[in-house]
Amino acid sequence: MFANNVKGGGSMKKWYDEEYEFTVEVTGFLRGDHTEHYCRNGEEIGDKYTCTYGCPVNQDGCGICSKTMMMLYPLMEAVRSGGDLMNLGGDGKYTKEIVCPDGCVIFRLTATPLGNENFHKGAFWKDPDAW
Repeated sequence: MFANNVKGGGSMKKWYDEEYEFTVEVTGFLRGDHTEHYCRNGEEIGDKYTCTYGCPVNQDGCGICSKTMMMLYPLMEAVRSGGDLMNLGGDGKYTKEIVCPDGCVIFRLTATPLGNENFHKGAFWKDPDAW
C-alpha cells in the first residue's frame, strides 16, 4: 500500500513504496551528558527519527538537523544502491554510527529492508504513458 500520510499531519501523493525504512537514533554525546549550548536541535539520548525517502522526522513530526542530514543522505543512497555500510566503516551491512558535523551528537543509522522493488531496477522513474 502506498504511504500517503506524513507524520505531523500533512499528506503527500506518495506513489512508490520505498525499498528501505531508515531509523536514526541518538546514542550519545561527545561533549558531556547534555547538548545545551552545543546542539541547536536539542537532541537527547534515545531520540529517534524515521523515514523512507524523505528527511527523517521524530514522533512529533520534527525533522533531524539539516547538517546531520547532509551526512546521512550519501549513506542512505549507498544502502539504496545495494551497498554494504561495513564498507564505509559501519558495524553491519545496514548499520553505522556517525557524529554530527558539530562534533556534539552520536547517531546510529539503521536501514530496514521492506521487500519492495528497487526504484531504478523496477523502472519506476519512467512515465508509464510513454511506454
